[in-house]
Amino acid sequence: MNPERFLFRAAGPGDLDAFERIANASEIGITTLPADRAVLATKLARSAQAFASVDDSSGEEIYLFVLEDLEAPGGPRVVGTSGIAASAGFADRFYSYRNEMVVHHSAELDASNRIHTLHLCHDLTGYTLLTSFFIEPAYADTLAPQLLSRARLLFIKEFEDRFSDRIAAESPGLADDTGRCPFWDAVGRRFFDMDYPQVERITGGRSKAFIAELMPHSPIYVPLLGEAAQWAIGQLHPVGELPFSILIDEGFDTETYVDIFDGGPTVEARVAMLKSVQRSRTADAVADVVADSAPATGPWHVVAGTRRAGFTAVLRRAAAGASTVALDSATASRLPGTVRMAELGAGAA
Repeated sequence: MNPERFLFRAAGPGDLDAFERIANASEIGITTLPADRAVLATKLARSAQAFASVDDSSGEEIYLFVLEDLEAPGGPRVVGTSGIAASAGFADRFYSYRNEMVVHHSAELDASNRIHTLHLCHDLTGYTLLTSFFIEPAYADTLAPQLLSRARLLFIKEFEDRFSDRIAAESPGLADDTGRCPFWDAVGRRFFDMDYPQVERITGGRSKAFIAELMPHSPIYVPLLGEAAQWAIGQLHPVGELPFSILIDEGFDTETYVDIFDGGPTVEARVAMLKSVQRSRTADAVADVVADSAPATGPWHVVAGTRRAGFTAVLRRAAAGASTVALDSATASRLPGTVRMAELGAGAA
């Protein structure tokens, strides 16, 4: 499958049907994209306003993107989504559990114990948050997920004054096909007489603060939890493995935070330290009639526009460190002038 067939672009109200289809199709649900047409329409309207706004960023912006397969049978088709929340917990604090080790020592027994604890915190409040990742399974083994995830980082780099210099992303934790979640059953359900799927429906992409604030704020001693709940801490649901692996390759840290509902890993990093950001450079997009018929050589790059409104990105081959990139005529019309590009690197091959 030729990677040049994929187009990453800003989402808009016209993508509502595609977002509804994806929200209904995702195996365990995308918490930031609930299967509610009215909510999705509001989110897309907010996103379109964020892309178009000439005002300074307030931090409440969300940016939603889609990935199109321009050569899908029957014509161009949206096959994936991803997003960015400019500031996590803008209206409410953004809660997580922080992994810590507590040392207990008895001088009389000359013995020490290191005990794993979870501390409810809102350390990540104000971080920029990557959200809403979904890719149709048929495209999982292509370069499409790389474009869908990494192009967001070039958008953040290009418009860095609108985002935090710290970034985070939540990943889904373990839950079975019936919605049973070992971590929630051992912790959250003790204080809320609700199953995990009920809690996810109630939050529906909103802040989790209203539930977190009713949770006990004292540390949770992990050895007191059941074996299944202990094992689930920091573990991924299988549907999260692909986007998680891309984030790890980027350089996100995985050890410190977990989700307050399902115990899935919440990763974080400094934006400036991420591979796509460090590798990115500006270049001149050159419309080349040769590119219409002759494929370029060199490593694959994410090539992104430098205009916020109508932001787009594609995958193209280019020489390492090149200051220009040759584009076919159709792509050049979408990415005129200066572009920002970053080599995918070996981890994305």
